[in-house]
Amino acid sequence: MPERIFNVLFLCTGNSARSILAESILNRLGAGRFQAFSAGSHPKGAVHPLALELLAKLGYPTKNLRSKSWDEFAGWGAPPLDFVFTVCDDAAGEVCPVWPGQPMTAHWGLPDPAAVEGSPAEQHLAFAETYRLLNNRIGIFANLPLKSLDKLSLQKRIDEIGRKLPESA
Repeated sequence: MPERIFNVLFLCTGNSARSILAESILNRLGAGRFQAFSAGSHPKGAVHPLALELLAKLGYPTKNLRSKSWDEFAGWGAPPLDFVFTVCDDAAGEVCPVWPGQPMTAHWGLPDPAAVEGSPAEQHLAFAETYRLLNNRIGIFANLPLKSLDKLSLQKRIDEIGRKLPESA
C-alpha cells in the first residue's frame, strides 16, 4: 500500500515570493510524500519576477506558479490540509480561515526578499538567502519521521524548525 501524501500550505500576505519558494522547494524535496501549495491573505496577483528567475535557474518548474488567495484552500472542494506554515509575520498575525482537515500549524517567519531595496545584486542576494533558509527548514521538515512521532512531538518539532534560522539541514 502506498504511503499517504501529506498536503502542506505555505502562507504569506502577498503570495509572491517566500510562500511560492516554499511551495516549489517542498514539491521537489518531498515528491511522493508531500503535496505543497501556497497562498496569501492579500495576494499580489503575480509571482515576483526574481522568485521566478531564481527558481528557473535552479531547475524548478515555474509555469503553473501563481499568486492566489488563501480562500481557495478554505472552501468546499479544497484539499484537506495536514500542515499550514506561515512564512511571514503579517500572515501569522492575521485571523486565518478554518482549514479543512484540521492541520497542524507553525510559524516559520522570514524577512521578505521582495521588500529589499538596493542594487540588483542586493535584491538577488536577498532572494538567494531566503531560498537557502527555506530549503534548510523544509529539508528538516521533509525528513522528519512522521510515522513515528505522536501529534504533540510532531508539533514541537515543527515549531522548533521555525524558531531558529538553520545554517544547514
